[in-house]
Amino acid sequence: MSEPALNLPQLLVQAKRWFDEALLASMQAAGERPVTAAQGAVFATLDEEGTSISELARRIGVTRQTAHQAVHSLVGMGLLEQVPDPASARSSLVRATAEGARVHQRALATIAVIEGVLADRIGTPATTALREALSAPWGEPPLVEAP
Repeated sequence: MSEPALNLPQLLVQAKRWFDEALLASMQAAGERPVTAAQGAVFATLDEEGTSISELARRIGVTRQTAHQAVHSLVGMGLLEQVPDPASARSSLVRATAEGARVHQRALATIAVIEGVLADRIGTPATTALREALSAPWGEPPLVEAP
């Protein structure tokens, strides 16, 4: 009996996992300290001037507690720091340390190489089409009735 075809959300999750595994393994092989996918997601959504933990949680799609745990561990690794928010005396912002910025730049360069590997494997036109489709405005999520 054949397996049913995966739907688009399942395929997107698989593709994200492929990139995450390639990035994390490549960074570790290059001598960087291992991080989790959640910790990597913090860096992917962090603003250069700093971002609140609540905003990071919203961008990543996790609870504030989960984002706080990821941030706390990255602070402990010396990759992030918490600084006072100049707009609010009661809150703080999370930003990369100099070491965190170095690691982040290395990760971005590694992602570019991984994208090149993908283009070699599935073809440059397919990779370009994938980027264009994912970059196109999709509008608000639809509210549909199940058939």
